[in-house]
Amino acid sequence: MRNSLNARGAAPVAAGRNSPVPVPSDELLVTRILAGEVSLYENLIARYERSIVNFIYRMIGDYEQALDLAQEVFFKAYRSLARFDPTFRFSTWLYRIASNRSIDHLRRQAPILLSLNDPGESEKGTEGVSQLKSATRGPEDLLVSRELGEQISRAIDDLPSAYRELILLRHLQGMSYEDIARVKHLPLGTVKNRLFRAREILRKRLDS
Repeated sequence: MRNSLNARGAAPVAAGRNSPVPVPSDELLVTRILAGEVSLYENLIARYERSIVNFIYRMIGDYEQALDLAQEVFFKAYRSLARFDPTFRFSTWLYRIASNRSIDHLRRQAPILLSLNDPGESEKGTEGVSQLKSATRGPEDLLVSRELGEQISRAIDDLPSAYRELILLRHLQGMSYEDIARVKHLPLGTVKNRLFRAREILRKRLDS
């Protein structure tokens, strides 16, 4: 009996009995899900659902729509899980899917006329976007506006992705430079520089 006690007279505690259960990493969960434990995907959803919804909401400005898009993001991520590269962080991959889906949502909104002049800060940039409103335009004006809107949309689609996202966030969504920098995790100077270059590319393409 004495030999089973430690120096203070207490029975030794089995190693790890009171240790917290280690939380599996995202990448380990992905590995187990792909191995057949598909129910573990709920763990990944629980970890990121709130942050993904908030991320999308900051990009599109519509909370109810953000909830719907978040569901699409998690569904797409699940279907693409076999293509996930475990050498990268799962969260980075998931946020990229969310970013792409948000940008696609903005791009598919009603045709717009986009001013390439830098919108002012006072109105969150909304003066840089002119919605097509049939109530104030005749048929010929609407046709010209729609054709121009489609031309601009094609030019935006042809931009490098790093520029396209910022143009849509700034000129369509009306986000400030600071908000874009926070959402995209970019230095403020980089955001301004890329937007300047993107506008110059668009001007040249639309003038040609």
